Amino acid sequence: MRQNRESVSPMSNEGRNIYVIDHITESLLTLLEDKAMEHISISELCDNAGIGRASFYRNFDSKEDILRAYINKLFNGWKNTWEKNNNIPLSSGIGMIFEHFEEHRSFYHLLNERHLIYLLKDVILDTMELKPDLPKGEAYAKAFVVYSLYGWIEVWFQRGMQESAEEMKQLFQSQGV
Repeated sequence: MRQNRESVSPMSNEGRNIYVIDHITESLLTLLEDKAMEHISISELCDNAGIGRASFYRNFDSKEDILRAYINKLFNGWKNTWEKNNNIPLSSGIGMIFEHFEEHRSFYHLLNERHLIYLLKDVILDTMELKPDLPKGEAYAKAFVVYSLYGWIEVWFQRGMQESAEEMKQLFQSQGV
């Protein structure tokens, strides 16, 4: 049985690791509210999180990796729903993505404000399973949808997410995607 955050003993190695990851993530998000990523040092991040530098480097290679891991964590909820309902049309899945961003608006607003929205691209590519070894028709069709979606998300964030998730879904569908 695979353990999750709720079932792991806080005294186990895994429990301590979850604690470190959570505190590093929380620390970075707090610091990003006041300053740009390039002005946050690893030492400041670790001091703010109350952990040692070795703990940081045991879990991450860079500050951006913290955000990638957090985005992946947030996306796992959406992805699990998608996989459970794998018969739903792509347009409904696209709608679910926009709903996800709306649900976590403050985090994504922070990413956009700090010019870190590019970190989403890799997560979206992985989530949509766009891989170079796909058959060419599937690879290019997925690439069209994925990169179109990423572009739409980026512009939506830049516009301050003025439109609702439902409006975005309808606009995306109206493009014939």
